[in-house]
Amino acid sequence: MNRNSKAELLCKLCHSLFDRGYSVGGAGNVSVRLEGGGFLVTPTGGSLGRITPADLAEIDAKGTPVPGSKPSKEFAFHLALFESRPEVGAIVHLHSTYLTALSCLEDLPADNALRPFTPYYVMRVGYMPVIPYYRPGAPEIGRDLAIAAKAHPVNAFLLASHGVVVLGKDLEDAVNNAEELEETARLAFILRGEKIRYLTAPEIAELRAMAPR
Repeated sequence: MNRNSKAELLCKLCHSLFDRGYSVGGAGNVSVRLEGGGFLVTPTGGSLGRITPADLAEIDAKGTPVPGSKPSKEFAFHLALFESRPEVGAIVHLHSTYLTALSCLEDLPADNALRPFTPYYVMRVGYMPVIPYYRPGAPEIGRDLAIAAKAHPVNAFLLASHGVVVLGKDLEDAVNNAEELEETARLAFILRGEKIRYLTAPEIAELRAMAPR
C-alpha cells in the first residue's frame, strides 16, 4: 500500500474510532510505518474525528519530522516501539473509556492488567503489561515501552492513569486489536462482583498457538 493509500485509510479509521466514542476531543494518536522507511502520524492537538490526509505529519526514516504538520508530542513513544518491534506496522494510542478507567485502578498487576476470560483477548493481544504513570509526553514512557516491548511478545500496553497503546501488523490489525481490547475491558467492568470463569493455562496455551504471527 502506497503512502497516499495509507494516509486515506489512517484518516478513515481514525474517524471511525472517534465516531464510536473511542476517542474524544484531541485525545489519542495513530501512526503507520511507510514502505521504505518513515512514518505517518496524526498531528499534535488534532482530533481523530476531523483529520484529513493533508493534516498528517510525516517522519523520515531517521525519525526526523518532515516540514509540514507537527506530529503528536507522543510520537516519541510510537518511535520507540517501532524501533523495538520491527514487525509492527501501526500503533494506536487511545483514551477509550473502559481501558482508561482500568488504567486508573490501584494495584494493577504489572505483568498483566486483565486476566483472560475470553479467547479473543488472548489471540489478538496476548496479555497487557502496565507501564507506570508519567506525565503525557514524558520520555520515560518511550523508554519503558521499549523495554516492555522487547520483554513481552504482546500487542498492547496499559499506561497507568492515561490510556492504552495497541500494536498491529498494519493499520486495520492495530485498530481491530484496540476495538477487541476495549470490549474486553468493558466486559470486565460489567462482570465485576460476579464469579468469572477465567481461562485455564492449557486453554491459554492453545489459543496462543492459534494466534496470528
